Amino acid sequence: MTYVVTENCIKCKYMDCVEVCPVDCFYEGENMLVIHPDECIDCGVCEPECPAEAIKPDTEPGLESWLQLNAKFASSWPNITQKKEAPADAKAFDGVAGKLDMLSPEPGEGD
Repeated sequence: MTYVVTENCIKCKYMDCVEVCPVDCFYEGENMLVIHPDECIDCGVCEPECPAEAIKPDTEPGLESWLQLNAKFASSWPNITQKKEAPADAKAFDGVAGKLDMLSPEPGEGD
């Protein structure tokens, strides 16, 4: 099992999760975070820290495509271990459905 970041992180990009991760397995895109599935130790401490409830265990049904997306971008985006400010409009996008088309493939800044 591993944890994955799902659609609600897109354009919310709260970063409370990165500070609690004991193995630094978060990677930063321009408008989303992802978890590297091969680095995640399945501890689950990140899940309750996410204000957008965007982190889920990969054992939940229907998350296969999110697991693949996390793996894909974790291999090219920079690692992030320190919390930064969320986007100014994060609350406006929290809970909005159908955000996958808003996902930017561009990397973030990382640490």
